[in-house]
Amino acid sequence: MYKIAVLPGDGIGQEVVNEGLKCIKTAAEKTGFDYETVDYDFGAERYAAEGMKGEPLPDSALSELREMDAIFLGAIGDERKVPRGVLEKGILLKMRFSLDLYINLRPIKLYHGVDTPLKDKGPEDIDFIVVRENTEGLYAGVGGFLKKGTPDEVAIQEMVNTRKGVERCVRYAYELTKNDPDRKRLTLCDKANVLTYAHDLWRRTFDEVGGEYPEVEKDYAYVDATTMWMVKNPEWFEVIVTCNMFGDIITDLGAMIQGGMGIAASGNINPHGVSMFEPIHGSAPKYKGTNKANPLAAICAAGMMLDHLGEKDAAKSIDKAIAESLSSGKIKDLAAGKMGMGTTEVGDLVAEMI
Repeated sequence: MYKIAVLPGDGIGQEVVNEGLKCIKTAAEKTGFDYETVDYDFGAERYAAEGMKGEPLPDSALSELREMDAIFLGAIGDERKVPRGVLEKGILLKMRFSLDLYINLRPIKLYHGVDTPLKDKGPEDIDFIVVRENTEGLYAGVGGFLKKGTPDEVAIQEMVNTRKGVERCVRYAYELTKNDPDRKRLTLCDKANVLTYAHDLWRRTFDEVGGEYPEVEKDYAYVDATTMWMVKNPEWFEVIVTCNMFGDIITDLGAMIQGGMGIAASGNINPHGVSMFEPIHGSAPKYKGTNKANPLAAICAAGMMLDHLGEKDAAKSIDKAIAESLSSGKIKDLAAGKMGMGTTEVGDLVAEMI
């Protein structure tokens, strides 16, 4: 019996999560596993009602989340109720760091029936995975100001890279590549020619750990070259491993070449603890309650969650159903309000395909 924490969050979060849960239920009935969900209402509405005092996500809730098998998240943030960044830092980043979700896993996959800006490329060309380090680098929050607000102001932001943090990320990427029968090449995306300290550590670690994986083909690409090749020859990439900031940038580019935010999902992974799965799009409060939001990214995230839990057949059934739904021609566009179907109707279609 799996125990899944559900945090719908804000805006369209509840609606897209509902469709993800609908598909999980259908897949569970088809493949035969049991689960229960535990609902949490942390987000803008609750925090605003509390007068924006205290922590948006209290430590007591974190203790409960650690006992779950997985976390299914919708979207966080509503600037109409809570200032920008407060919930992102107080909920998303707090979970990332407190639960040590040190891998951000992003599949970049173009489905048949989905348009890509790369008009000469198809699904056979765009199918790779980005492994992003998720707790260090420039996002560690180390830095400060000197003479803030004056003409002589100095702002410093430090990139933090530890051998432990880099190695566990690199090793995860090697293991993923080794165990995937459809992939054999692992590319390190760095900027070692300029970041001669931080990315020297990444390069050395990649080479040293790589000695334990002779079956994996090793490749290197500077981040600027990576973005170029993702547009020109995305078929070259199979698995990419990179630091926190570069991973943030190239996965947004990846989302666009796979058809947009409406189909992009991610996993925030702790291989030895609870992991969190979410669509990468925002909360889009203006679409709340309109039945116009695209739930496919949330459904993809649900499939990733089941795969992580070991329910491979259920995960494959969801992925196949998404592919068949997109190939059916019934979903006209991935943009909110342009799908030709409502949020619940898209969820119904995928569930029917499952």
